[in-house]
Amino acid sequence: MPATSANLGPAFDCAGLALTCHDVVEFDVLPAGLQVEVTGVGAGELPTDESHLVVRAFRAACAELGWTPPGLRVAAENGIPQGRGMGSSAAAVVAGVLGAWALCPHVEAVDDDAVLRLTTELEGHPDNVAACLLGGATLSWTTDGGARAARLRVHPEVRPVLLVPGATLSTHVARGLLPSTVPHADAAFAAGRAALLVHALTSAPGLLVAATEDRLHQRQRAAGMPQSIALVDRLRGAGHAAVVSGAGPTVLVLVPRDDDVREVGDLTPDGWTVRPLAVDPHGANVLESGREISSR
Repeated sequence: MPATSANLGPAFDCAGLALTCHDVVEFDVLPAGLQVEVTGVGAGELPTDESHLVVRAFRAACAELGWTPPGLRVAAENGIPQGRGMGSSAAAVVAGVLGAWALCPHVEAVDDDAVLRLTTELEGHPDNVAACLLGGATLSWTTDGGARAARLRVHPEVRPVLLVPGATLSTHVARGLLPSTVPHADAAFAAGRAALLVHALTSAPGLLVAATEDRLHQRQRAAGMPQSIALVDRLRGAGHAAVVSGAGPTVLVLVPRDDDVREVGDLTPDGWTVRPLAVDPHGANVLESGREISSR
């Protein structure tokens, strides 16, 4: 399950980007009981009972499918930082739902549309789960019938660099800092920049600095992550396409060259981890005994 970065500046709650940082989750049907094993990020901190998010998502998918395994083993090897705006909860939800779909004896294949709908209901919004599930860059929206998403092919010159602080920030707290309304001029500005973002990501990386400018959510949440906003301002002032990754406090920079990666690192304060990654073009993969049964 890939990490993800949502919003990408102006495309609040609708754009996402899959990243080459992953959680790997194994599922086995047992004769009885529940076994949860966690290694890597969150080991010794995350619950190992029914309250584990992967297990909760798995149970929700089983209810959707009308199937209950007699027992379950979940082994999670986590590589995605948690509470940093890199989609760790979305990855857990997607893993749980895909695990149920793959193991259920009543279905022949994973139904991406149904998985996206259910994971969005569990996560609350589709931007991260869509990118995690489908890979690449995604645009997502909701209809009366549930969430929908489209995948974009990201221009090969676009390279994501994640600047990860030591501090965490919950999505719930970050969303609580947002105003209930925005000025019409800011909404119009965001719509124009979000449209430009699609063009910049897919065809014209040189426009990414302009395309990632935001007026909807980042400045409004500055009180919860002042260091992140200060870093975004510093990087953008130096000509880099820097945004808050999801709800923060991680900062995402979309750079075109290795030289820019070095400059981004030079502008990043001590105590932050600089992680040059790549766009994950595939999204979540499901393997059964080493054999791939779901890929995009």
